[in-house]
Amino acid sequence: MNAYPKPSYRITLDGTDITPRINGRLISLSLREQRGLEADQLDITLADHDGQLAIPPRGAELQVAFGWQEEGLVDKGRFTVDEVQHSGTPDQLTIRARSADMRGQLPGKRTQGWHDVTLGEIVTTIAGRNSLEPVVAAALNGIRIGHIDQTDESDLNFLTRLGERYDAIAAIKAGRMLFTVAGQGLTASGRAMPAITLTRRDGDQHRYSVTDRDAYSGVKAYWNDTRGAERHTVLAGTEENAKQLRPTYATEDDALAASRAEWQRIQRGLAEFELTLALGRADLLPETPLTLAGFKPQIDATAWLVSEVTHALNDGGFTSSIKLETLLHSRTDAR
Repeated sequence: MNAYPKPSYRITLDGTDITPRINGRLISLSLREQRGLEADQLDITLADHDGQLAIPPRGAELQVAFGWQEEGLVDKGRFTVDEVQHSGTPDQLTIRARSADMRGQLPGKRTQGWHDVTLGEIVTTIAGRNSLEPVVAAALNGIRIGHIDQTDESDLNFLTRLGERYDAIAAIKAGRMLFTVAGQGLTASGRAMPAITLTRRDGDQHRYSVTDRDAYSGVKAYWNDTRGAERHTVLAGTEENAKQLRPTYATEDDALAASRAEWQRIQRGLAEFELTLALGRADLLPETPLTLAGFKPQIDATAWLVSEVTHALNDGGFTSSIKLETLLHSRTDAR
């Protein structure tokens, strides 16, 4: 039995499997997967030593799957070609594509006032006018917003801003608009992502860093009481060295949500971990909850969350590099 696993891939171009045509020509394939509304980026470099490769048109659709022959390939989705480069010598064709779900999505700027609505209603409205199916986490769906303005702003930017305010991740996958609590990643079908455990033996290189836990003790936010014409303060965490948010919010609930979300982000960023897997894992995705074993006690004891993954196939085999941040299991109370 062969002790060395063999990486494999499949690439289709506009519905046609071109894998047989490019076998022996692949110099490198890399895929950077990011969470939220950041488009995933695919880069493929092929040898064109005999000049037989055709340059694909911009806008062409690629579908990519890769993994290990013995385990089967993992479908990584559809990508739209938006940049092509031919260089030499030796002649090479480089194709750059971005996730098709994100290309051209939520175009144009809008001006709209949202008043006394829930997060679920906003996401459902935006999904509907962009022909997407909404999937909203239960913890976010019923949150009521007193007032928020979308002024000369695209739906994409507005959803990103909403996500920042409520510590949520907005994403578009397989025709669905997902709006989920950060750290509670959902698949395109709306199911929770399964947790993964990695051991020291799985990794080739790693880097752990932790920041000063006393840098911020909490987060303050302000809101206007229009009836009493007074400005009030809410606080997540403690006051001794609290970060102060710039905006003044319309209601106490809006201010509470913003302060709590920022405090969650600060806490998640206290510790970071980067790991390169000598044997790549195509099933690793952003927002996957992850446990580490065989490192230092502080590292193993931390609950981790995948924030970014870069897969690479080349002469060196198939590797995966992951970035992790701290996973918070419960949402922080504010007052």
